[in-house]
Amino acid sequence: MTTVNMLEAKTKLSKLVQAVESGAETEVIIARNGKPAAKLVPLHAEVRKKRELGFLEGKYPSTTQEEFDSTNDEIYKMFFGDDE
Repeated sequence: MTTVNMLEAKTKLSKLVQAVESGAETEVIIARNGKPAAKLVPLHAEVRKKRELGFLEGKYPSTTQEEFDSTNDEIYKMFFGDDE
């Protein structure tokens, strides 16, 4: 929770709203003469979906670590050339 004075809130309103919308700040208190006068909060709280682990299981062919690493030399050459 951040507290800002009225003048700062006027000057930085866009940034304060963006911070609240993005979730960087849960709320911003706007003070007048050092006393809380208003609270800036998101209009609609974002509902986070539960993530299910393993939801892509079986959708891609399985591979061993050796198979995965087999193209490392080719990729290195693509980025840095044949000089090693």
